[in-house]
Amino acid sequence: MSKVIAVVEGPTEQTFIREVLAPWLWNISRVELVASPAGKPGKKGGNNYEKAKRDIINHLNNPYFTHVTTLFDYYGMSPRWPGRSEARTKTHARKPITIEKAMRDDVHSEVGDDVILRFVPYVQMHEFEALLFSETSALPEVMRNERSKEQLDAIRVEFATPEEINDSPVTAPSKRIEGIYPFYRKPLHGVLAAKRITIEVMIDECPHFKEWIETLGMLGEEDDE
Repeated sequence: MSKVIAVVEGPTEQTFIREVLAPWLWNISRVELVASPAGKPGKKGGNNYEKAKRDIINHLNNPYFTHVTTLFDYYGMSPRWPGRSEARTKTHARKPITIEKAMRDDVHSEVGDDVILRFVPYVQMHEFEALLFSETSALPEVMRNERSKEQLDAIRVEFATPEEINDSPVTAPSKRIEGIYPFYRKPLHGVLAAKRITIEVMIDECPHFKEWIETLGMLGEEDDE
């Protein structure tokens, strides 16, 4: 059985993994996935790369875990993250891949060739809330405002995929949602909506998310070999 730990940005991502993604992944491929926010317990590491890197390396050096992955939003990511500045000039599809490769190379410089094989970096485009645009009926149900679905639909049709919803302080996915629902709270409403949407729908709608999920699923197949 593969045991995977995800170093994540904060409580929303941790709750999403614990309540939505981890049970689904276990049922599909018998991969045990847990999440740990970057930084010291009780103190959100946010998008601080040095804290995230320290945790990644510590977990890679822990034989209990077979693999280490990440879940950090591209939106709001500090320029200090490896590859972040370079990613700004890339096409949408290349942005997360650029950062993930740079993270892998940076961690590789401090761990051995065998250890780096257990690292599966992932960057969410542009943030967790993008996944909630995979099915626009979920949030209106959670927020008890069915008429707001039209507003979400109007945003969704502007983009080929939810992952392309852009990342300015005004137009990032979370900012758009907060503009419709002033009382929206990420760890509560976001995760409740994610449960309604389901991982299968997110995979269908979000190509880079799909690649990550498929990679995690294959870790269970490796364990069977």
